Amino acid sequence: MSLRESLEPIFSRLPAVSSPEGHVHFKTKLMWTLGILMLYFILTNVPLFGLSAESIDLFESYRAFFAGASGSLMMLGIGPIVTASIVLQLLVGADVVKLDLSDPNDQALFQGAQKFLVIIMIILQTLPQMFGGFIQPSESVAAALGVGTGVMSAILFVQIFIGGILILFMDEIISKWGIGSGVGLFIVAGVSQQIVTGIINWVPGEDGLPVGIIPKWIYIIQNFGSEAISVDPMFLLLNAGILALITTVIIFLLVVYVESTRIEIPLAHSSVKGARGRYPVKLIYASVLPMILVRALQANLQLIGLVLHRSGLGFLGEYSGSTPISGFMYYLSPIRSPQDWIPSLVREAYTQYPVAPPATWQIGLHVLVDAIMLIGGGIIFAIFWIETTGMGPKPTAKKIFNSGMQIPGFRRNIGSIEKVMERYIPKVTVIGGAFIGFLTLVASLLGTIGGASGTGLLLTVSIVYRLYEDIASEQMMEMHPMMRSFFGKE
Repeated sequence: MSLRESLEPIFSRLPAVSSPEGHVHFKTKLMWTLGILMLYFILTNVPLFGLSAESIDLFESYRAFFAGASGSLMMLGIGPIVTASIVLQLLVGADVVKLDLSDPNDQALFQGAQKFLVIIMIILQTLPQMFGGFIQPSESVAAALGVGTGVMSAILFVQIFIGGILILFMDEIISKWGIGSGVGLFIVAGVSQQIVTGIINWVPGEDGLPVGIIPKWIYIIQNFGSEAISVDPMFLLLNAGILALITTVIIFLLVVYVESTRIEIPLAHSSVKGARGRYPVKLIYASVLPMILVRALQANLQLIGLVLHRSGLGFLGEYSGSTPISGFMYYLSPIRSPQDWIPSLVREAYTQYPVAPPATWQIGLHVLVDAIMLIGGGIIFAIFWIETTGMGPKPTAKKIFNSGMQIPGFRRNIGSIEKVMERYIPKVTVIGGAFIGFLTLVASLLGTIGGASGTGLLLTVSIVYRLYEDIASEQMMEMHPMMRSFFGKE
């Protein structure tokens, strides 16, 4: 018996959300989407019972796009889902696992394998943090219950595991019964929360100023005066959040513009005279979701590095909490704000660390490595993404052919449509992946409102724009039921 034949029965027995038997009305989809979103917010505010205050959040700097909440039931967020997706995309893209994702049977196998891998990743992302001493049980709670810290650790593991399984099925409910993607919806929810907090939060930060931009401006006007502000323009740009505000607005406008930039391939119906349409190939054809995969790869490398560092492998560098401050892992860490690459700000930040600040050339190398990972990774994962999600030339040609459409001037067969698609889709995928990687780098270098990170902001704007398009297409299909066959909704 082959490995595939051995695994198929296991994958088929995994719990799954049943797919709708027919068309789901728009109002029903909207209710499911809002209901899951509300449940997500509730779960992010359910604290882990028995978690010590001394615990370290390894993924603190990745919270914007891991859609989790420190110390809550949603501690892992979408991390296991994204990591499982990376592993499968690499295996399928490298032909280690041979699957034809245009075949429904192989698609079902792929989805089952991904779900199984998500469960494995929940375990693999939790246990190292517990054994490494990052997730620590509360001794006082354990003593109050009359149990040992080992039992308390087991209780924590069960809670985190349940949270990881819940977000897996919540994502599946959105994909089958709601609008858009659950992963995307959770990212938008998390980043939006950070942005709103970054605008109106009155709580003082480490510099003594309110965290929110609006309270910060009010505080500066009341306490510093115009003369103090005019002397130091960098104070306005960085401390007052002007640069973060400008970056946020520019990234928002750029992403909306790029999302609307597309090549439109003319289509005509083969049997209905005068029925014409267009197939849009967007500049960001693979969306910005491959950026999640790039950052998730960095996050998992940091997790491995920190665990190894705790094991005594000092050559990987020194850490302050979950932040690498020297050595090999320092170069692999993401750039998040001007404090990570402007030499004077880096030196100022390093006054609280037990190591000397990096030299200017080391800071430059750090930026270069991050740029290579974002732009190069954006291209690679964009290519893998369109191949594993059925967006490549061949699946797209088959979808157009099955809808009864054809390209005017070409024979009506899948091969002819595929040749036209091959002129555009691979090139646009590479250009879009590189561009979105570059845009992420710029946003990360300049910083954003609420510390949402360049990646988080980019993802949020793009996902919201595509969610708007999904809602528009759902409403169009409600009015014109024949359009469902073209979008593959029946």
